[in-house]
Amino acid sequence: MIDLNADLAEHDSWTDEDVALLDHVTSASLACGFHAGNRAVMRAAAEACAERGVVIGAHVSFRDREGFGRRSLDVTPGQLAADIIEQWEELSAGVRGAGAVVAYVKPHGALYNQMAVDAATAGIVVDTISTRCPLLVAPPASAADAPARAAGVRLVAEGYCDRGYDDNGLLVPRGHQGALVDDPGAVGAQGRSLAVDRGVHSVDGRWVALEVETLCIHGDLPGADQRARAVRHALEEAGVTVRPFVDRIVA
Repeated sequence: MIDLNADLAEHDSWTDEDVALLDHVTSASLACGFHAGNRAVMRAAAEACAERGVVIGAHVSFRDREGFGRRSLDVTPGQLAADIIEQWEELSAGVRGAGAVVAYVKPHGALYNQMAVDAATAGIVVDTISTRCPLLVAPPASAADAPARAAGVRLVAEGYCDRGYDDNGLLVPRGHQGALVDDPGAVGAQGRSLAVDRGVHSVDGRWVALEVETLCIHGDLPGADQRARAVRHALEEAGVTVRPFVDRIVA
């Protein structure tokens, strides 16, 4: 059993491809305006998720629309905490208007990667969300593990179907060879490998064990709906039940 999520609401408008992608996933991390998206897109995405029973998460980031949230910014702990709260509240308002709730938090881009390896950043993220949300999506073996346990926040380990991994189980940086997996068949195979075999082959061919509870498809690139469909098909063909992680944890 595994969750299939997508990063969404990252365009200036809500598109038909976004809607098509939602038909294959069980959770969606919605951009909160700091790296992409806007209030109208958040609301449209929330309504579409609510109609399909797709669980909604807050895709919070550094305040960096120019860099799409993929640049590490030097901000004070207080400012980072305030930015996360602002994004949570902005998305929560839009989602509430659609008759839904924000069930989890998943940092985006540079904040996600920094939280995975930097204890100070991880601590800020965990402390900030702990009174608002008990679920945080993060890479396996994240630096957020210890602060999350201390704060009573449940970490949900995530694997990527459309990104390459290095020999240490870290994502290959964008712009490097093998960073992106584009072919739907290859994306589906990687999703199956993560869910069934509990690991992937790195870009150098080494087997890397990864225990994950949710799989991600990026929604900002063309063809995302086709890649999500391929992953869903590969999982179901392998006998894997695709179900929101929130349902399993609450149950």
